Amino acid sequence: MKYAVLIGDGMADYPIEELGGRTILQAASTPAMDSIAARGKAGLAKTVPDGFPPGSDVANMSIIGYDPAVYYSGRAPLEAGSMGVSLAADDVAFRCNLVTIENGIIKDYSAGHISSDEAKILIETLDSELRTEELKFYPGISYRHLMVVRGDRGAETECTPPHDVTGEKVEGHLPKGKDGKFFSDLMAASMEILQLHPVNLKRVEEGKNPANSIWVWGQGHAPKFTSFRELYGKAGAVISAVDLLKGIGVYAGLDVIEVPGATGYLDTNYEGKASAAIEAFKTRDIVFVHVEAPDEAGHEGSLKKKMQAVEDFDRRIVAPILEYAEASEEPFTILVMPDHPTPISVKTHTPDPIPFAIYRTDAGDPDGAEAFDEESVKKGSMGIVKASDLVGMLIRMDNF
Repeated sequence: MKYAVLIGDGMADYPIEELGGRTILQAASTPAMDSIAARGKAGLAKTVPDGFPPGSDVANMSIIGYDPAVYYSGRAPLEAGSMGVSLAADDVAFRCNLVTIENGIIKDYSAGHISSDEAKILIETLDSELRTEELKFYPGISYRHLMVVRGDRGAETECTPPHDVTGEKVEGHLPKGKDGKFFSDLMAASMEILQLHPVNLKRVEEGKNPANSIWVWGQGHAPKFTSFRELYGKAGAVISAVDLLKGIGVYAGLDVIEVPGATGYLDTNYEGKASAAIEAFKTRDIVFVHVEAPDEAGHEGSLKKKMQAVEDFDRRIVAPILEYAEASEEPFTILVMPDHPTPISVKTHTPDPIPFAIYRTDAGDPDGAEAFDEESVKKGSMGIVKASDLVGMLIRMDNF
């Protein structure tokens, strides 16, 4: 048996008046996901355990088969694992966004989805200007970067994700509690350096949002994972554009497959991801394919972009992998799901249970779901499940 786990980040949503009270999944053209739901089994999955923030870190850790209550230590250390940044026991890794601040307002959590090449110059400038023996910056992808602080500093600081407070005043959302002033002052110092940087002056000339400040959040110490093979007895791989998913893969001992042109946005290399997954099945048992674009569109509050992202995911990721699976001589199990909702009405993540559907090419026993969306899956037989149990259920064939 081969297993494909296809994750459309943030696809789930709330009913939208403009769509006649339907959600985006209900209104979008998604024949491949609908086919999986109609011919398989469906339900709702709780990806965010009670008491945890509804972040992509917690939700995707659950989907990959790791209970956050056991393994979670923070978002940034997972990204450090992907970037090859080794963390000492007292190192605290922070996610370090490049953001746009205008008139004291958090205007854009992604600085206009700044290019990785531009961002690298800015982060390297900050590292040369602000680096100390206890603090260092590491460039990542687009607006997503890393900062590591030694001596446990920041481990207890209260930080807010910038995508949760876009459009609000900076003053009310600066780091708080122990060491809060240190990190607030650091963000202010970054703004002094960045706002007149040539990269940003050029972006302003071109009508783009400048990356004129950093925003730190998502901190934690290095986690300790049991390997995926030890837990589930399978060899696997992760395909994603974002360091978070890659980092989970690294700590889980899964192969991380790099796809040229994978951006984490609407312009990502969908075909490259699908092809890489199909190739990976030749030597691996399970492949996780993650697409970030629907989540980014949700954070922007763009109905048009999120609809496009969902339909692209279905047509350019799910459809070719489904076609390959059905033509294969080996039996396949395909699981399709978002990680969490990112409703365009709130522009951030929510902890609501999300729809999922499972189709096995060697078992024709559908359970009543007619399509893949938040309401249709309620007709499925699987009810509400704990998402971190799903991988084990697939492999053990529970409820099939």
